[in-house]
Amino acid sequence: MTATLAPSQQILTPQLEIAGGRPLSGELRVSGAKNSALVLMAASLLTEDQLRLRNVPPLTDIEGMAEILISLGVSAKRDGEALEMNGSGLSQSAPPYELVNSLRASFFCIGPLLARLGIARVPLPGGCQIGTRPVVEHVKGLKALGAQVTIEHGVVSAVVPGRGHRLKGGRIHLDCPSVGATETLMMAAALAEGETVIENAALEPEVIDLAGLLLAMGAKVRGAGTPTITIVGVDRLHGADYAVIPDRIEAGTFLLAAAITRSCLTVAPVITDHLGAVLTKLEEVGCHLDIQGTNVTISAQEIQAVDLRTQPFPGFPTDLQAPFMSLLATAQGTSVITENIFENRLQHVGELQRMGAAIRTQGNTAFIEGVSRLSGAPVQGSDLRASAAMVLAGLAAEGITTVQGLEYLDRGYADFEGKLNAVGASIRRLS
Repeated sequence: MTATLAPSQQILTPQLEIAGGRPLSGELRVSGAKNSALVLMAASLLTEDQLRLRNVPPLTDIEGMAEILISLGVSAKRDGEALEMNGSGLSQSAPPYELVNSLRASFFCIGPLLARLGIARVPLPGGCQIGTRPVVEHVKGLKALGAQVTIEHGVVSAVVPGRGHRLKGGRIHLDCPSVGATETLMMAAALAEGETVIENAALEPEVIDLAGLLLAMGAKVRGAGTPTITIVGVDRLHGADYAVIPDRIEAGTFLLAAAITRSCLTVAPVITDHLGAVLTKLEEVGCHLDIQGTNVTISAQEIQAVDLRTQPFPGFPTDLQAPFMSLLATAQGTSVITENIFENRLQHVGELQRMGAAIRTQGNTAFIEGVSRLSGAPVQGSDLRASAAMVLAGLAAEGITTVQGLEYLDRGYADFEGKLNAVGASIRRLS
C-alpha cells in the first residue's frame, strides 16, 4: 500500500507564488550584465596576473563559470560585488563536460585557451533550449587564425601547430554577426602574432565591454561597436580592475514590470544607448519616459498594441521578446511579434494562454489580441526570459500565479523577487 503525503509533507518544486494586481512604486536597481560578466571572466585565461571585475551579479551562471575556470587552474574568489581571478596557475586545456554542459558561455574559453596554451578541448555548449546555437563561426574564425580544429563526439578540439604554439593574425568574415564568435575571436586575436580583422562583427554593448577590458589589460583593439574590429596581437596581457556594464536586459524587464502593472517606477543605472529599440517601443505603446542621466522613470496607464521584430543590436533584443509579449497580452488592440533570432523562442505562448492571453502563432510569428485582464494560474518557465515573462504576467494577473522554472530565472536575474517586492510586489519563493 502506497502512503499519500499530506500537503504539508509534499516536496514542492521550487516556485514563485505571486499575488497579482498590486501597483509598484519606487526605484529598482539594475545589477551588472550577466552576458558581459561571463565573457569578461573568460578573459582571465589570457593573463598570469590578477583580474578584478566589479559589479558582477550573484547568479548561478556566474558560479558555474567560476567553477569552470577553477577546473582549469584559475583561482577565483568573491569580494562583495567584485570577483578576483588569477590565471597564473592555468594548467588544464579541457574543462570537464559536466560543468560545461549546462552553460553555453563556457565555450568562450576556447579562444583564450588557444591563445595562451596553444591547445583546447571544449565540449559543445548547453544552456537554455531555445534553438540551435551553432559554433561554426567560432570554428571558422579560429581556423583563419591558424588553429587546427576538429569536432568529434560532441567535443571541439583545437591546436596551434608549429613551434611557439602562437596563433597568427588573419582576416575573418563572419557569415552572421554572432556575439559569441566575435568575442571568442577578439580574445584569441589579442595574443596572436600580427593583425586580425573581424568583418561583419557583432555590434552589441557586451562586445564593446569586452574591448574595454582587453584595452585595460594592454591589448590593442579598435572598432568595437562597428562592423569591423581590428586587433593587433601583443606578447602578453597584464591584469586589470574593471567594472561590468549594467544589465540592459534586466533593466528592460524592470521597465516592463512597471508598464504591465500600469505603475510609475525609476530604474537605474540604465545606459539608454543600450536599450534604444526597447525604449522606443515602450513609448509607442503609450508609456511616458523621463530620462535623467542613467535614471529612467517610466509611467504607464493605457497600453496600445504595437508590432515588433527581434533583430541583432541595435534592433529589438530577442531576450526581451517574451517579457514584452506579456505586456502586449494586456494591450488594447492586436499586436504582431516576429522572432527572427531563435526558432524555438515562442514556447511561452502556451503558458500565457493558460492565464487568459489571446495569442495565436504561425511559424515564428505571434499574433496577440489584448485582453482586459489576465488571471492567475500555475505556469512553467521554459527558459530564462520566458520565466521572467511569466513573473511579469503574474504581477498583472487577477489572483494567484505560481511560476516554476526557477532554475532558469536564477541564471539571469539576481534576487528578482526581492527587488520587485521592495517596490510593492507580493512574491513568495516556495522551495
